[in-house]
Amino acid sequence: MGAFMSQPLDRGKVVAPPEVTAPAKLAPLSASEAPASPARGQRFNSCWSCRVLSGSGLIGAGLYVCSAARRRMKLGYTPNPGSATQMVVGVSIAAWGLIILADPKRKA
Repeated sequence: MGAFMSQPLDRGKVVAPPEVTAPAKLAPLSASEAPASPARGQRFNSCWSCRVLSGSGLIGAGLYVCSAARRRMKLGYTPNPGSATQMVVGVSIAAWGLIILADPKRKA
């Protein structure tokens, strides 16, 4: 058990750190070579099935968080600021899911 701690440390061999080289300098990108990130973002946000899946998942998570707070109150515990905060967070998550499903800006 204590064999490692009871023996002296071997300090005979010390490995030198590797030499550091200067980082390679990258050439600046021209306007035609620049990546088009907004187009990529639109491709992933316009998928109806993705919006349905994420929106319904957020609604379910919000309902779960709300039901956990309500369950404590149904058991007879007095409502406290923690339960109220938990219900507000749950309703906010569910509302976020509804916004994703409704797509008010009509980007898709």
